[in-house]
This record gives sequence, C-alpha cells and structure tokens, in this order.
Amino acid sequence: MNKNLLQDMVKIKRTKQGIVLKEVEKKIEKKIESDDFFKPRARVSFSEEVNKEKKNPKNALWFVAIITVVFLLFAISTLFTQAKVSVNPKVKELTLNEKMFAQKDSNGEDLSFDLVVIGGEESILIEGQGKEEVSNSAKGTVIIYNDYNSTSQALDINTRLEGSNGKIYKTEKKITVPGKSSDGTPGKVEVGIYANEPGKEYNSEPLDFKILGFKGSPKYAKFYGRSKDEIIGGIVGTLPTVTLEEKNAAIDQLKKNLEEKLLQKTINQIPKDFILFNNAYSLVIDDQTEEYDKEKNAISISLKGTLYGLLFKEVELTKKVASSVVPDYDGSDIYITNIKSLELSVVDPYVSFKDVESINFKLSGATKVVWRVDEDVLVTDLLESSKKNFETLLLQYNSIDSASVVIRPFWKKSFPDKIKDITINVSYP
Repeated sequence: MNKNLLQDMVKIKRTKQGIVLKEVEKKIEKKIESDDFFKPRARVSFSEEVNKEKKNPKNALWFVAIITVVFLLFAISTLFTQAKVSVNPKVKELTLNEKMFAQKDSNGEDLSFDLVVIGGEESILIEGQGKEEVSNSAKGTVIIYNDYNSTSQALDINTRLEGSNGKIYKTEKKITVPGKSSDGTPGKVEVGIYANEPGKEYNSEPLDFKILGFKGSPKYAKFYGRSKDEIIGGIVGTLPTVTLEEKNAAIDQLKKNLEEKLLQKTINQIPKDFILFNNAYSLVIDDQTEEYDKEKNAISISLKGTLYGLLFKEVELTKKVASSVVPDYDGSDIYITNIKSLELSVVDPYVSFKDVESINFKLSGATKVVWRVDEDVLVTDLLESSKKNFETLLLQYNSIDSASVVIRPFWKKSFPDKIKDITINVSYP
C-alpha cells in the first residue's frame, strides 16, 4: 500500500535539514514514478502549441465559409432557373400554278372576295405647238322655272334668254317646263345655253335670265332662269392646236397618273388582313373633258375615273391554297411567305370588274407554306417537364420541324415552373 505523502513530509521536519532534503527528493521521485497522475508526457515547445491552437480554428472557418458560399450559389441559381427554346417551324416550299374560283361576298364554301370602289379626277395642261384661228361662243347651263301656273310650258330650241348682264343667250334644245305643284313649288327644267355671238364678252359668272318671248305678258315675270355655273368658252382669236399624237399621249399619261393615284388611295384604306393583287383591279374612265385655258393659252384635258379592285382575305385565301396543294392539310394555322407578291391572272381577260359577281383566276409563283407555332401552348406544356422528355413532347406538334433547348444552370434536368422563365424563339422565314 502506498504511503501518504504528507506523513513523509511530517517526518522531514524532525530531522536535520540536509538529510531531510535528500530523503524528500528520493521519496518524491519514487512517488512520481509510481503514480499515473504524474506520468511524463511528450515534450512540446510552447511556440508550437500556440501556433497549433491558432492554425486549426482558421482552417475550419475557411472550410465552413466555402461550403456556405457553394450552398448559397446553388440555392440562388436554382431560384433563377431559365430555359431558352429555339424552334424551327415546319416549312413546305411550293411552286404555285393553281386555278381558283371566287364568289363576291360568298358565305359558303367558295372563296370570297370584296369589291373596292374609289373614284377621282386628274387633269393635264397641254401647250400646243401650232396655232388655229377660232370663233367660239360662250356656253353654260341654266335652270328655267315656271312660277306662272300648274300647266307645262314648251320652249323651242334656240329660245332667247336675256341675261342680267344684258347679253342674249339661246337654249341648245327644245324643252318643256313643268307647271308649279299644288303646294306652290315652281316647276323647273335644266338646259344648256350658248351665247348669241362668239367672243369673250359673253363669258360670265352665274347670271339670272328672263325669256324674251314672254316680254309684255304676265309670263315674263313668272318664268325665269338661273345659271348653275360660270358661262365660259367664248373667244375670237388664235388658239394653240394639239396634234392627235400629243393628245393621245397626254390622255395615256392622265390615265396612268389617275390609276396610280387611286391605287395608292385604295392601298392606304385596305385593312391589313386583306390583299389587293397587282392584276386584280381596273380603271374605268367615266368622263373626259377638254377646255381652253385662256390665262395660260393652253388646252386642259381632264379625266374622271373609278378604280374597281378585288380584295381577298389573306387567311381564307391561304387556307384555300393549302387545301389544294398541301397533302393532308388539317386546317392548321399557317401563312404563305410572299402571298402578296404572287401573280394573279384573270382567266377571262374581258371581265368587267365594275359588274363582276364571280371570277376564275390563276395564282402562280414560287413560295413557302409555313406553319405557325402556338408558343403559349408550348410553354405551358414545358413547365416543370423533364429535359429528357423534350423530344417526345415535340412529337405532339405537327407545326414544329425541329427544336433545341438550353437550361441554366447546367445541372438542372427539368424546365422552370414559371412561364416567365421560359423563352420561346421561333425562326420564321
């Protein structure tokens, strides 16, 4: 049994000092060697111990920080997942040469067309190279009124009318002036007049007229006339002359100018979903007049005309063409790339667009039929779907020829769960 160290130390006090110290040292050494508590440890310097204590916590902190950053980046990139889908639509190249039939305002199975009608006027001034001596009487139009009684009154050709300018004019034809109505409204008739003599003195602003033949009778006050417009054209002197070639060239230019003017006016008014083909309109000349311009000493030629055009609804025409040339076309949403540039030729070249009710025509030209991709439906189908099922999903769309997808971050294997994070880019030709 081990002795109590305190007991030994008590004995030390009873001995001499030198002997006591030696004995104490020996006993303490034996005690230390025999006691586990005082077993010697490996020697480590103080500086090494301090460095070790400092180094290990720092490495641990760096490791934790790196792991945290990686985790945060992963979490953030997951929140900002995006997918970009590039789609090549189905395209079929065609060379059209199709005979077609259309009915005006058709509500049935036949292709329909609308008729656009726009009128206008164009004038041109020609300075003739030659000269001609002329003697022309001024002309105009007068409305003659009967405020005398309810009985009609006949007036012979060349009935003399006295103008409020003191000049005499004559009627161009025989007329009958109706009697006044039961409510007292005067009867009236319109007639052309010409000056009694040639010369510019008879040219005038609108005038009032009396019938000279009724002067001295009650009818003189009750029969009267008023000109509709100016009385013009009276001249005695030299006029420029225009050759037939010059005149025809001027008229051709007028027609061209009028057609371009009315065509542009028509195009500006056409709804965007309608088509007016280049050969699907015609210009009809309604009136042609020639007048001498005394101020410019030239001939003025004016044309009044109306443009008639056939308008086709683009969607309806497109589907009608596809039904004829695309095998097994199922009515899908499509478009024809250059449909407005295709050539339309009327089978009957003498058909009048003015009175047309139906038409046979041929549509020709190289073009492409392109299927439209319903991007809203596609993006909805892609939400949260697996990337590996992408190709299988595309098989459901007969409007898609091929497609590719890029999903970020790269380790994501499925599409985002929000529509705004999926971008669809369709490469339409």
